[in-house]
Amino acid sequence: MPSESNHIATSRASWPVRVFRFYRDGFRSMTVGRTLWIIIGIKLFIFFVILRWIFFPDFLSTKGSSDQEKAQYVREQMTGRK
Repeated sequence: MPSESNHIATSRASWPVRVFRFYRDGFRSMTVGRTLWIIIGIKLFIFFVILRWIFFPDFLSTKGSSDQEKAQYVREQMTGRK
């Protein structure tokens, strides 16, 4: 009974491995799985790369040219002293 031994090996795997296998097998059996992964990848790229440039500019680069000047600015803002 090879299916029974495979089930036993699967039930002994840790829960992250079982979750990964669940999604891997589910997307593998879908006919549009590859298209869904491409859409997910594009959305993640937009969220983490494009929106980062728009909403989180490099503010410290305007406050000093060297790391020490930037650190001094942060220190002054945190402590309220010069």
